[in-house]
Amino acid sequence: MNNSLITTRYSLKNNQTANKNIPLVFIHGWGLNSAVWEPTIQKLQQDVDIITVDLPGFGLNIDHTLTDYSLENIAKEIQSAVGIPAIYVGWSLGGLVATQLALSFPEKVLACITVASSPRFLSQESDVLPWPGILPKVLTMFYQQLAQDTKKTLEGFLKIQAMGSPNIRQDIKTIRNLVMQHPVPTEQTLNDSLQLLEKVDLRDDLSKLTLPFLRFYGRLDSLVPKAVIEQIDELLPHSDKHIFDKASHAPFISHGEEFNDVLLSWVQKHL
Repeated sequence: MNNSLITTRYSLKNNQTANKNIPLVFIHGWGLNSAVWEPTIQKLQQDVDIITVDLPGFGLNIDHTLTDYSLENIAKEIQSAVGIPAIYVGWSLGGLVATQLALSFPEKVLACITVASSPRFLSQESDVLPWPGILPKVLTMFYQQLAQDTKKTLEGFLKIQAMGSPNIRQDIKTIRNLVMQHPVPTEQTLNDSLQLLEKVDLRDDLSKLTLPFLRFYGRLDSLVPKAVIEQIDELLPHSDKHIFDKASHAPFISHGEEFNDVLLSWVQKHL
């Protein structure tokens, strides 16, 4: 394993902003890499410092492996690589990582922004209040497909992320062209990180968070169903949220301008 995760830092272009010393750290989702943030970076770099980091085993960190691929270890590695207090923006699985960073290193996380994420991704049946999420059979299918054809599995995952978007074909093409700039992760890394989506449950820990917290959702998202939003409201009552009515799992791609405007306005208001 390399000593430290590789990060990419984008210097502020507009030196007049009050947020120039507070970087936004962007964390990608399962199966992909930090290149997916390029369109977002191009716009936000005018106003804020930005850092991107690939999860262990992905993108620029494809050779950085962890013996114990736990959420806690990943958060520790990222915090060590970033090193300074920052605002963390996590998409999907990256949202879980950003939340864990806030829990583990409250002095280093000034605010947390999650995009199409959930404290528990797997659905849960209950006689009282079911938890909406990814059906267990869907994750089982991904495990089986990974063992047969890794690249084909990732292609199928891209389609699920854009499902419901009015620009589904363009969204899939955009994401594919961005993330395929880097090598495909190994089957082991994909399996290890998929287990995080299956097993991690941070619902009971959310009450410990007091920092500014913003949540983005796509109303048409099949991986983080809209039915879960109100339940997360109860777990994080002090947080803010923004729902994209016609977006799916990647609103920063399908509704880039709106996403950037809301994010930047919120950051400027709270920090």
